[in-house]
Amino acid sequence: MLKTIEIYNNLKIIIINNKKVIENYFFMTLLQILNSIFYLLIYPFLIGTLGANSYGSYVYAFSISVFFVSFVQFGFDTPALKIISQNPNDKKIHSEVFSSVFFSKIILSIISSIIFVVLLKVVPIFKSNNWLFIICYFQVFSNILFPTWYFQAIQKMRVVTFIQLTLKIISLPLIFLFVATPDDIIYFAFISVLTGFLSGVIAMVIIMNNYSIRLVLISYKNLIITFKDAIPFFLSSSMNTIKQQSATVLLGSFFSMKDVALYDLAMKIYLVPTTLISSINSALFPKMISSSWKKISMVIKLENIIGLFIVAFFVVFGKYIILFMGGTDMLESYPILIILSFSVFTILTVGAIFNFIFIPRGLYRYIAINQFIALVGFVLFSFIGLIFFFNRLVLPLAFAFAAIIEFLYSYYLLNKFKND
Repeated sequence: MLKTIEIYNNLKIIIINNKKVIENYFFMTLLQILNSIFYLLIYPFLIGTLGANSYGSYVYAFSISVFFVSFVQFGFDTPALKIISQNPNDKKIHSEVFSSVFFSKIILSIISSIIFVVLLKVVPIFKSNNWLFIICYFQVFSNILFPTWYFQAIQKMRVVTFIQLTLKIISLPLIFLFVATPDDIIYFAFISVLTGFLSGVIAMVIIMNNYSIRLVLISYKNLIITFKDAIPFFLSSSMNTIKQQSATVLLGSFFSMKDVALYDLAMKIYLVPTTLISSINSALFPKMISSSWKKISMVIKLENIIGLFIVAFFVVFGKYIILFMGGTDMLESYPILIILSFSVFTILTVGAIFNFIFIPRGLYRYIAINQFIALVGFVLFSFIGLIFFFNRLVLPLAFAFAAIIEFLYSYYLLNKFKND
């Protein structure tokens, strides 16, 4: 009895001491779940109403826009998150960092828009679906307006969750009202992008009014520093984006839009359970930024075990989930889902090593090197596989192969630093 009381008291102390971390994790996880589950909930309606080919066209255009979002984001968020986390109460630093990130993204959005207009004029698939591509491109501006990184740094992710949940609920009746035929894919894209844009506007208003953040003029020198600090993260994130989105683009370019839809369904299902635990690393970041090797190793081992459970879950239940979501016509997503499931270790373990070891110690170049090696592995596997087999499974296999490379290289670096 006394031992039970002692365990309860210790657990209570741990919860109280880590209240902010637990709260931040809860809302970050809830946000990720909402973003993943939202489109899964309406997926049967979308695939039944729009059809695999029309919906695949939207996924293709969305994937192209992600490249531009990645370029404009440029890795600014992670260094900014680190600075805010280390200076939680200095509003002057908050405003300077916030402004540096905001204006840096504005500069890159101008360059991005010029490139996009050129592509819109010269690339056939862009021209034939110009409105769909234009609407999806506006995600770039939603990303600028919605600084999720700042809410994460001040551990107020409940605000982000509330904003996005509210607007997604509002968008549901609009989707059911305006999306009735395959040609209505434009309306669906518009509603989805508008939801993100309005979320960004509301987030900016809250930041300005509730957290006393002001946009201030940033000197040319400080902007250069902002770009310089972000370069390793840009290299890492851009290579990761290329690796993730290239599978969709290649499927649409060499196979069919239905193949894009098959891959997208597998990816959406894969992301649901992984998002339950993927935000652990981000939520723990402020707390783990100066933790011991022993504590970090314990977290990494735990995340490996969780990863194994997720793979087993997909093997056992994946087929039934696909049948429920898309029917027998989408059952070909099952082998894609199983292949993708092995990438879970990259989200968990590699994410932990990066967040808790490399970033706090300023070892940004290793993150970029890791992503570069993984990207090379993905490209080589895809190139050789498509030449000799020309099968759609080559691309998810290439994605999983790249994830294994990331996992092994990260463990190599982990052991190297522990020995040093």
